[in-house]
Amino acid sequence: MAVSLWKSLLQTTKERILQQRRALLYNGAHGYEEELIKKKLQQFAGGSINLSKEDSGIGLLTLNNPKLMNAFTGTMMLELQERVTELENWKDGKGLIIYGAGNTFCSGSDLNAVKAISNSQDGMNMCMFMQNTLTRLMRLPLISVALVQGKAVGGGAELTTACDFRLMTPGSEIRFVHKHMGLVPGWGGAARLVQIVGSGAALQLLSGAARVGPERALRLGLSEETLSSSDETEALEAARAWLSQYTEGPASVIRAVKKVVTAGRELPVEAALRTEKDIFGTMFSHCSRNQLPTYTSAHSHSLDLCC
Repeated sequence: MAVSLWKSLLQTTKERILQQRRALLYNGAHGYEEELIKKKLQQFAGGSINLSKEDSGIGLLTLNNPKLMNAFTGTMMLELQERVTELENWKDGKGLIIYGAGNTFCSGSDLNAVKAISNSQDGMNMCMFMQNTLTRLMRLPLISVALVQGKAVGGGAELTTACDFRLMTPGSEIRFVHKHMGLVPGWGGAARLVQIVGSGAALQLLSGAARVGPERALRLGLSEETLSSSDETEALEAARAWLSQYTEGPASVIRAVKKVVTAGRELPVEAALRTEKDIFGTMFSHCSRNQLPTYTSAHSHSLDLCC
């Protein structure tokens, strides 16, 4: 009886965590009309969002619209949502690298689509659509890194903030250019930027629309490392090696670590503690069934066998 109740509790906990991760920021109660904006975005074709999943548990998400510096067309926005859903269902996934084809990251939105979606309601729906998608991306139980080559400007800069980490190549830049368009970030980039660099630095970057190169990004904490090469193949291999140091070990453990960190970042402390307790309980139960190893400083590697 006790075992049955414990299994039921674990299942309920897993379902609640999954629901929290996939919960949308906006729905019909906020005036959000998802199907309507999807139909409008479908009209602006071009480019693609490609996803490959490696046996190592690292996924590669490629922004592929090099003729427009990988700017998001309407169909690319829709494909990004589809790829995020696919990643949510990838049980063996541990890490994710997002990068742009053709040695540049992303120049934001395709201006042809932006101009065509001219009324305020459609603009708000597009804003809510992308905020929903990038929030789900940020909450994935995968350790994510944006590989910034060339330019990450406007919406491209916002996309980098939805990743856990950012790596930059020599000569690359991140730039929030929204003010020059008479706008502020609309994909959640401002709120996430404050969490990454603090309110003062965020205010400078948004109001100054300054080019942030690798050196300044490192000082601000906006980037973790400047890679040695701008060559796409070499940079991707370096990013894969950098990420692998954090994704070594069983997928269940890596994903659990990401979940507790996400809870600590987003939830009030009491709720974060309860979530951490629930995830610990799930992991501990599994480890106990598989004989939890004894930890000693001389045999710290034994922890890798757990779970």
